[in-house]
Amino acid sequence: MTDAPKTDEFEINDYIRLDQMPHFLCPGCGHGIALRALLWAIHELGIDKDKLAVVSGIGCSGRLSAYIDANTFHTTHGRPLAYATGLALARPDLHVIVITGDGDSLAIGGNHLIHACRRNLNLTTMMLNNEIYGMTGGQVSPTTSAERYTTTTPAGNTEPVFDACALAIAAGAGFVGREVTMQVTGLKNLLRDAIAHDGFSFVEVLSDCTEIYGRKNDLGNSPEMILSQKAQMRPEAYRNTVDVPFRPNALKTGILARNARPEYGSAYRAMTAGIREKGK
Repeated sequence: MTDAPKTDEFEINDYIRLDQMPHFLCPGCGHGIALRALLWAIHELGIDKDKLAVVSGIGCSGRLSAYIDANTFHTTHGRPLAYATGLALARPDLHVIVITGDGDSLAIGGNHLIHACRRNLNLTTMMLNNEIYGMTGGQVSPTTSAERYTTTTPAGNTEPVFDACALAIAAGAGFVGREVTMQVTGLKNLLRDAIAHDGFSFVEVLSDCTEIYGRKNDLGNSPEMILSQKAQMRPEAYRNTVDVPFRPNALKTGILARNARPEYGSAYRAMTAGIREKGK
């Protein structure tokens, strides 16, 4: 499935539902930056809005689909990948993109993510990781950093952090990448490559929740939180200017894995076509 790349300048108002404005996101939330990068990537790929389907779950990330002027589905908690799987199989002519959060996709939706990676169906998942259940009260999530305070960890989080990209790679995802919202152009390029990949692609976006997570943990305002996230990627460059623990095994960004595996939808359709042919 190919589209004609666009060369005209990206204008976000061409891709959003203006009647849904003003948006509900808190001041400083990184999710808006991620949405802009996603729509910018869609624009550069020349994807027709009638051929774009965006599926989202529950949470701050789940609300983003409501702002996109395309075919959009706001589904139940943890299940956007289940809905997207059926949609991608039934309508292979569509570009199916899932927008989800760290709680939505790694907690209640964890099994759906694992099997989406395993199947390698042609769809793209953008997971917004702000380390918290921001919309539903500020509870601990599978990606909440150690010792951080949430409404359900008043003494600090003692659970280890879930590495979503490592999980996706181990489960067999065809394309896996990670980026921070500070690097908007890099995030756009990563999402563009992910959408263009033939098979299941998973992109983790490190976002910031200033009002719930940042305020509770005294992490500063949005620019300070974003700079701290960047420090997690390159601690050697920031350890003297940002209050962040030095991590010799820092998280990596960019494309982390890319492999050519049979795409599930094509293989399934070929198999069923063969069965129908034998039954004649």
